[in-house]
Amino acid sequence: MGSWCAPWLLLTLPDVLWGQTQSAQPVQPGMQSFQGDQFQGEWFVLALASNTFRKEHKALLVPFTTTFELTAQGHFTVSNAMTRGPRCDTWSYVMIPEAQPGQFVVDHGRGPGSDREEIRVVESDYTSFALLLSRRPAGSLTVIRVSLLGRNWMLPPGTIDKFICLGRTQGFSENNIAFPDLAEWLPEGGIC
Repeated sequence: MGSWCAPWLLLTLPDVLWGQTQSAQPVQPGMQSFQGDQFQGEWFVLALASNTFRKEHKALLVPFTTTFELTAQGHFTVSNAMTRGPRCDTWSYVMIPEAQPGQFVVDHGRGPGSDREEIRVVESDYTSFALLLSRRPAGSLTVIRVSLLGRNWMLPPGTIDKFICLGRTQGFSENNIAFPDLAEWLPEGGIC
C-alpha cells in the first residue's frame, strides 16, 4: 500500500468500522504502569472525539502535532502546532501528574474557579499509538474529549476500534468523531 493510501484509508475506515463494532468496551481505569520517559516526544493527532463536536465540525480539523516534554519535576510541557492556511497556530500547556499513573491535571489559570482539565492516558504502547481521555468543566457542561495519537500514520490493527469504543463508552455518536482533513496537508516540511 502506498504511503498516501494509509491516510485516505484512515479517513474512510471509521465509517466502515462504526457499523461493525457491536459492543462498547469498558473504560479502563488508566494504565497501571505509565512510563513518562517512553511517552514523551512527538505525536500526530490522528482523531478526536468530543461531546461538543457536531457533524459540521469534521471539516474544521486539520492534522497537527503535539509534543510532550517530560520535565525534571515529572510534569509534561505539551506543545501543539497546527497549520491553518498560510499560518501556523501554536499553543501549549503543562500537565501535572496526579496520584494514579498516567493521570494528569491541567490548570488553565484563568483566575478563581478557572477550568481544571483532567487528562488520562487510557492506553499506549509508546511506539505507535496512545488513547487519551480528558474532562473539563465549561460552565454547566463538562467537555469530554478522546484523542487518538500516533507516532506516525500507520496504526496497529484494532487501534481505531479501540478509539471508537472508548468514544462510545463516553456516549459519543459517529457525529462526535472527527478525523483530520488531509486534502491540503503535506507530511514533509511545511509551515510549522
